[in-house]
Amino acid sequence: MSQAPDAMPPFLDVTDPGFSVRSELVHRAREACWYARTSYGLAVLRYDQVARLIRHPSLRQGSRQWLAHHGITSGLLADWWAGWVLHVEGDDHLRLRQLMNPAFSRKAIDALIPRFERIATELIGSFAERGRCEFMGEFAEPYAARVIAILLGIPEGEWQTLAAESAAIGLAMGVEVRDHLPRIEIALARLYDYADALIADRRISPGPDLVTSLIQAHEGGQKLTSAELRDSLVLLIFGGFDTTRNQLGLAMRLFVDHPGQWQLLSQHPELGAAAVEEVMRVSSTTTWVTREAVDDFTFDGLDIAAGTTIHLFCESAGTDPGAFAGAEFDITATGRLPHFGFGGGIHYCLGHLVARTDMNIALTMLARRLSEPRAAGLAVWLPDSGNTGPMKLPLAFNVSDVPAPGSKL
Repeated sequence: MSQAPDAMPPFLDVTDPGFSVRSELVHRAREACWYARTSYGLAVLRYDQVARLIRHPSLRQGSRQWLAHHGITSGLLADWWAGWVLHVEGDDHLRLRQLMNPAFSRKAIDALIPRFERIATELIGSFAERGRCEFMGEFAEPYAARVIAILLGIPEGEWQTLAAESAAIGLAMGVEVRDHLPRIEIALARLYDYADALIADRRISPGPDLVTSLIQAHEGGQKLTSAELRDSLVLLIFGGFDTTRNQLGLAMRLFVDHPGQWQLLSQHPELGAAAVEEVMRVSSTTTWVTREAVDDFTFDGLDIAAGTTIHLFCESAGTDPGAFAGAEFDITATGRLPHFGFGGGIHYCLGHLVARTDMNIALTMLARRLSEPRAAGLAVWLPDSGNTGPMKLPLAFNVSDVPAPGSKL
């Protein structure tokens, strides 16, 4: 699968709302060349090149230019976007991560596991006996939003507010962001107000929660500024909800297509952590990780100019036959190369432990109670760009009469 430097690369129209990063078109392009041209810049399609470019010293985090690609350079969304820890570089980025890391420690997340299990138990119990559900609305969405509520230390009953506004902001990740801008900015303003009230409350009444941890965070005498705290909190609400909801939907769609893997998970809940990683390798909600060239450089025979946007395609890399001998979905596989669903390098996702933990719990508890999940109607999907996944996923299933030993179901 080697590629001569002067070969003509394919072109992928990623701006088309109907474009899919998981399509045969992309897979054929991967066979022809390690990269493709797009209207945004370059799309990198093979695992080896993605793995090297995601940490390349001539690249920086590139999604900060996403809105500019769509003519959005000012306003509430543009201002919030510029303040993300994900979009800050150098010493400022290091400072922000050092201040925020303690709130996402393994100890802090492990202490919440019983509460995550309680949510999953309650939600599954609400529909299990019916033998069917609309998975996104009845499980994935309330589960993801209630997990965020627990992290923030707010009543779980407020999950619908978090979910509705976060789902609207998620439209900013897709290629139709400009069409949805008014809706996105209304939702963003509401989450800002919510965050402001929450911060004000925790300054007066600290609690054992993430918000208090961020307010009290300090490193070498430095603290998060008010703007950094506010921007980060809104990002955490949105990102934590959107990613988990979508990824759970993608996981269930995969298991419907691979019933033998679901049966394995139901019989061996210890495979839960591996199942999360395998789902994210094959079908990550993060369709691409973005980088931007900070200077001119040559990579694998290709001259890349400073300012070039480079999209590293997660699914294409994760299913690359050149990197995965037998790239089929298999939760028992060992020695897999790491996936890119949480990014890579210095911008690796801060909340990855939360996401890995809550998805592990959700999938293993679902598998204990629900057997033979299958499609029970037409799914409705988000565009296959930005953060993708099903919006509606009707499922039917059988109910396990005898839960696994130790199960709380």
